[in-house]
Amino acid sequence: MPEISGSVGRGGNNRSDDVTTVQNLLQPHMSALGLAPLEIDGRFGDNTLKAIRLYQKRVMSRTNPDGRVDVGGATWRALTDGTTVTPPAAPAEGASNLSGAAWWHANQARFPNSNKLADLAPSFRAKLTPFLDALRAAGATVNITAGNRDATRAYLMHFCWQISKGAVRASAVPPRAGCDIRWDHGSDSQSKRGAREMRDLFGIVFKPSLTSNHIGGEAVDMTIGWTGTLRVKDAHGVVHALGAPRNGGDNGGLHAVGASYGVKKLVGDRPHWSETGR
Repeated sequence: MPEISGSVGRGGNNRSDDVTTVQNLLQPHMSALGLAPLEIDGRFGDNTLKAIRLYQKRVMSRTNPDGRVDVGGATWRALTDGTTVTPPAAPAEGASNLSGAAWWHANQARFPNSNKLADLAPSFRAKLTPFLDALRAAGATVNITAGNRDATRAYLMHFCWQISKGAVRASAVPPRAGCDIRWDHGSDSQSKRGAREMRDLFGIVFKPSLTSNHIGGEAVDMTIGWTGTLRVKDAHGVVHALGAPRNGGDNGGLHAVGASYGVKKLVGDRPHWSETGR
């Protein structure tokens, strides 16, 4: 049986070997949780935190997941026992393609996103890679949480949000080839409920776009942080000394450094960087 020497997660010890162990235990559950595969790198970041918290919420039914795996704790026991997502109840006959939790569990894994640099558009990857190299050489911590987005997944996310918020009626949603889902349950309340179940399972916070640069692999969501003063080179070799705010979402100086590489910040969407700034 695998072991960890200290806690992993928010506020944990996060020793590299322990993080790797937890990442390996989480990996078989990522698809069922609707998440891209983890990079097994021994570093605790946003992707690993999200996976722990979603595992605690979905598998362990915690309403307030703490995002931490403690030695011998309940989350550790569940992971080492192989406890996985509880399959949804079988849908009623003739309703298998109705939107909702059952459809999500059965189908969402067919339309995965990727947070891998290799899956980005070559032109954007060529700009992003040296920017990331400069950040890491300067001592910044960088975690890519989203990259290339499957177009059908974008469609599902967009319309489950729109229907659940009452912005679009289910009967007005256009069909999508290769995606056998029925948004219209026959009543607005039931249609909204099915869409809301999917919205919550996707973990959507802001309205997803149908035309996001993520869909073409021309954008990433990433968190960037540092301590003290970050001395980072721009694309011209000029060193910029950056202090507070010490994060990629709010530091205008870092936005300017990124722009020198052709990686532009979308102000207002804290983790989003792209080729166009949209």
